[in-house]
Amino acid sequence: MQQRDWLDPSLDISRKHLAIRLLPEFISSARADILLKHLIDNTPWQQPRVKVYGKWHPTPRLVSFYADEKLSYGYSQTLHGALPLTTTLFDLKTRISQLTSIPFNAVLLNYYRDGRDTMGWHADDEKELGVQPTIASLSLGAARDIHFKSRNGGEELVKLNLPSGSLLIMDGDTQHYWLHHIPKRAKCTTPRVNLTFRNIGPA
Repeated sequence: MQQRDWLDPSLDISRKHLAIRLLPEFISSARADILLKHLIDNTPWQQPRVKVYGKWHPTPRLVSFYADEKLSYGYSQTLHGALPLTTTLFDLKTRISQLTSIPFNAVLLNYYRDGRDTMGWHADDEKELGVQPTIASLSLGAARDIHFKSRNGGEELVKLNLPSGSLLIMDGDTQHYWLHHIPKRAKCTTPRVNLTFRNIGPA
């Protein structure tokens, strides 16, 4: 991806306290297909349980967490221990770190088996991520929508489609003032893997 594409203002979406940038073709569709199959077949997927309104439920997707060193990351009332980065994940992390100038040291993988798998409204605002965290989200496989809504309800809902091979960057005050989620899509019958690169420091 050439620098001029990264700076193209048509790829930037700005609302009050919302800073997101989308690179629709960060990697080619052919390369994305290869990565998708590789990650589905070779990742030790887990399905942790989350507590909702006092009851425990299986997470509506599969997950796996990798990091440079022996880190742990807590979210959704679950502490995730890190696996060492594979060569594939390290190479992707290095390329995205060079592009964004952010020293990412961890990546959380989410496996959406079909359109029934989902991600509820949330923000990546854990203390370990710092004051203004930058999250780089790489999408592989089925194109799914991501929605953003203001925590105070004062801004319109923002909707983006994330095609295979696209890279979404969320930074600035985004995580403190906005929530995001991946809604269900009944007509989607193919899988998607999402890799969210982040820099984790001390809590």
